[in-house]
Amino acid sequence: SFNPTIATAGGRACGWVSPDHIGINQGPIALMIENYRSDFLWRLMRRVPAIATGLYRAGFSGGWL
Repeated sequence: SFNPTIATAGGRACGWVSPDHIGINQGPIALMIENYRSDFLWRLMRRVPAIATGLYRAGFSGGWL
């Protein structure tokens, strides 16, 4: 990540860059694999009325809606 608005001690805008590398894409991959294996996430989402309502309002239809 970075933030280009942070200035140096002298006031020059040079930004900031994180020294770390974080694999933020790995979490969704694990969820997708588990959902493929056991259908757990879909079953869980079916029980949440707000998710079903939101999908319906967004124009989705069919399936378990």
